[in-house]
Amino acid sequence: MTKIVYVAADGTRTEIEAEDGTSVMQAAVSNDVEGIVGECGGSMACATCHVYVDDAWAGKVGERNPGEEDMLDCAASEMKPTSRLSCQIKVAPELDGLVVHMPEAQF
Repeated sequence: MTKIVYVAADGTRTEIEAEDGTSVMQAAVSNDVEGIVGECGGSMACATCHVYVDDAWAGKVGERNPGEEDMLDCAASEMKPTSRLSCQIKVAPELDGLVVHMPEAQF
């Protein structure tokens, strides 16, 4: 299990233990983390799982997947250099302690 920290727009932190191999979005939805919707179920067809990866982790989660930037352009909140779709970040032991910040609005 890998610890993921979700930080809401108001600063509220939610820490969960996520199963390796799932996505950061799946882990949030399975644990009722407010602010991650995941309407498309992780098929990269919406931007309701948009997160800002904490600067300390930005280099460890990998680059955006092809098409991810197009979906982020449609996101309800501003796209930033650390913006990712959380459905495209796979939970792995090397991400233990990963911190993601949620934008004000997902849709």
